[in-house]
Amino acid sequence: MITAIALIAVLLLQARGSGSSLFGEATSTFRSRRGVEQLLFRVTIILSVIFVGVAIANVRFS
Repeated sequence: MITAIALIAVLLLQARGSGSSLFGEATSTFRSRRGVEQLLFRVTIILSVIFVGVAIANVRFS
């Protein structure tokens, strides 16, 4: 439950900090992630892997 809440919070922080609409816009420019944006991106990946792992473990051992 804590992992799910943390994942939702990080995703909402990414959507707020993007500066574009929630569903994204088609832009032809490429820019790299830096600073806090890169940290949020990596934390999102880590939390999603943990979430999937916990979900699989929950199904496997219940």
